[in-house]
Amino acid sequence: MSRETKSARQTILESAQPIVGAKGFSAVGLNEILQAADVPKGSFYHYFNSKDAFGVVLLDTYFDNYLSGMEQLFNQPDLSQHAKLMRYWHRWIDNQTSCTDAGKCLAVKLGAEVSDLSEPMRLALQRGTARTIALLAIALQRGIEDGSLKVAQHPESLAQRLYALWLGTSVMSKITRTCAPFDEALWLTQHLLGSPGHTDAHTYRGTGK
Repeated sequence: MSRETKSARQTILESAQPIVGAKGFSAVGLNEILQAADVPKGSFYHYFNSKDAFGVVLLDTYFDNYLSGMEQLFNQPDLSQHAKLMRYWHRWIDNQTSCTDAGKCLAVKLGAEVSDLSEPMRLALQRGTARTIALLAIALQRGIEDGSLKVAQHPESLAQRLYALWLGTSVMSKITRTCAPFDEALWLTQHLLGSPGHTDAHTYRGTGK
């Protein structure tokens, strides 16, 4: 694939993410995405075979970037794994309560919407969330090893439980339009992590979106 083709393809994907993050997948037409990307209408199928195929690439690209950010956070020096994990959850809240759509989590936005509509996109979501949970499990194992976490569950099981908790919490925050679900999730997360010297979670204060 030529450099020009890669650039145009990437421009389409980058332009699409905030639009899809705001409106969902089904409500967004290809024309809107191509206009935002300033790409000719007829060129879309040069890069993607169908809208579903585009959705799969959009999700795969999103998770690649998301996981890269997780790895950078979890590999930061001079922080305990507990501190890194709690920073991760606070970033999750900031992402979900921000006023912009550019960084919105597509797993939260599209999980319920496309899983029953597109099997290829459901599988892309499954791949991406499985990779996310695997990285969380590694971070949890490191926290057990460095002594900053005291957990009773196996890291893989706890990672799945925490990810499901925060995915559901994000949906409840949208329904209630408050940060109350995130306050509860932070408290429960702190409890599950069993951090030495911590008996309660820090409460997140902000305006729900």
